[in-house]
Amino acid sequence: MGSLGTLLRYPDDVYPLLKMKRAIEEAEKQIPPEPHWGFCYSMLHKVSRSFSLVIQQLGTDLRNAVCVFYLVLRALDTVEDDTSIPTDEKLPILIAFHRHIYDTDWHYSCGTKEYKVLMDQFHHVAAAFLELEKGYQEAIEEITKRMGAGMAKFICQEVETVDDYDEYCHYVAGLVGLGLSKLFLASGTEALLPDWERISNSMGLFLQKTNIIRDYLEDINEIPKSRMFWPRKIWGKYADKLEDLKYEENSTKAVHCLNEMVTNALTHIEDCLKYMAVLRDPSIFRFCAIPQIMAIGTLALCYNNVQVFRGVVKLRRGLTAKVIDRTKTMEDVYGAFYDFSCMLKTKVDKNDPNASTTLNRLEAVHKVCRDTGVLHNRKSYINDKGQSVNVYIVMLVILLAIVFAYLRAN
Repeated sequence: MGSLGTLLRYPDDVYPLLKMKRAIEEAEKQIPPEPHWGFCYSMLHKVSRSFSLVIQQLGTDLRNAVCVFYLVLRALDTVEDDTSIPTDEKLPILIAFHRHIYDTDWHYSCGTKEYKVLMDQFHHVAAAFLELEKGYQEAIEEITKRMGAGMAKFICQEVETVDDYDEYCHYVAGLVGLGLSKLFLASGTEALLPDWERISNSMGLFLQKTNIIRDYLEDINEIPKSRMFWPRKIWGKYADKLEDLKYEENSTKAVHCLNEMVTNALTHIEDCLKYMAVLRDPSIFRFCAIPQIMAIGTLALCYNNVQVFRGVVKLRRGLTAKVIDRTKTMEDVYGAFYDFSCMLKTKVDKNDPNASTTLNRLEAVHKVCRDTGVLHNRKSYINDKGQSVNVYIVMLVILLAIVFAYLRAN
């Protein structure tokens, strides 16, 4: 659930963590009995517990469609990510993947751990896909086809310019945003804005750019071949090779490069807030909002943080649980984006070459959130009051648990 030291430092995490643990246990008990659906939901729990938890609140038909959509794209992503597959073998699989989802006999062995299981038993996903309503099937097939073609393009092309970077992120994540919007529309629960395609794309780009920034070290150390998604137009200002940023002697330039990458990602926030503000169904709203809040929180942690080049930087589990527990309305979203962007602002060094651009983009986010007039009602995600009092409460609970366990043993 979390280390004792972390719980003592952040006692307000305890209750949300317990709620999240309980919710995960309940979700695992509700796995459907049919073999193909059972496989899909069991696999969803394994590849993304937080996503599988958020998806549970959707209506049954939409939940099934989103589950299958996620696993289809996760399988496609597994093919793309496996650097051991020869290019001449990988390209036709990516391009034809949208046809494989109709074939219950198709599978392809690649990936590792749970992703290998997903690929080896992909026939279960295909069987579930074939049971979805036609509108859901058409949306999933279209997005899978476009994404596979885009991935194939960038297997043969490096990310050179910022436009390349945006195009790559569109193929691997912006299309996910478009696909989910299509599923929401097909469910009959949402009626989106006229520019829904553009802002749906921004929703995906914001999440994907956050992941690309956070996963620098994992991607650059990939065996047998590095995966490089940071655009040369940005990193080329700071190093001769992208992998040079991970070496300690290049720390200052690496952090400047990191900060420019984060600043680039901030450009999508206003579109994301606009998209979420018009969602009508509470379950769809939470499904969309929780990952976006976790993304801005992750960017706030990564900004000006050399640890991105040394190890793993991610939100503590308790904060993730708090986001899941508290995010219910658009007011919560504005509060969270305001809090995390303020946290990021405190880390801006005025000597950073992109400091003024970063501060301007943060101020734009602050203005959007302030202009709603709801910030005074919020609970802060990062500066909860009463922490010191709650420390003693947590210590008392732990002490009582120890005493109870001792008495029970004797």
